[in-house]
Amino acid sequence: MSRIGRAPITVPDKVKVELSGCDVKVTGPKGSLEKTFHPSMKIKIDKGIVTVERPGDSKFHRALHGLTRQLIFNMVHGVTVGFQRELEIQGVGYRAELVGKALKIAVGFSHPIIVKPVPGVQVVLDDPTHFKVMGMDKELVGMMASKIRGFRPPEPYKGKGIRYKGEVVRKKAGKTAA
Repeated sequence: MSRIGRAPITVPDKVKVELSGCDVKVTGPKGSLEKTFHPSMKIKIDKGIVTVERPGDSKFHRALHGLTRQLIFNMVHGVTVGFQRELEIQGVGYRAELVGKALKIAVGFSHPIIVKPVPGVQVVLDDPTHFKVMGMDKELVGMMASKIRGFRPPEPYKGKGIRYKGEVVRKKAGKTAA
């Protein structure tokens, strides 16, 4: 049996989980999230504890079991605490600034890149080279951070570019003089 799938989810006092058919709606202090799950997964809510059961032992159901449980856990965690990804910009003259809610990034192109956050996600600038992507939906936060990083990923020779905080970029040796 899936070790992740069989773990129960404890719902905090401030959070309300509603189940209607295959749809799960989680409401908490930061807002509400709603997701539709596969109809073969049995989701049960009992006295503040959510459990997920699978109908059989096929490979498909085993994979879906852990996924369903973790997605519900992420929804509960998102409406209570939220998620964030920290990014940093490295390179001479590379910087970011906030223009309204949009992020304006100068990373060596002829024009700055303006990134508008998707609804439910916000960008917070710590200083011109460090910023956070925050929100309650883990999928949207990760997608937005990945999109921003994709404009100028760290290159292997000098390490310049946009990277996740703590990301290690292995550097290659450059050309040697003859």
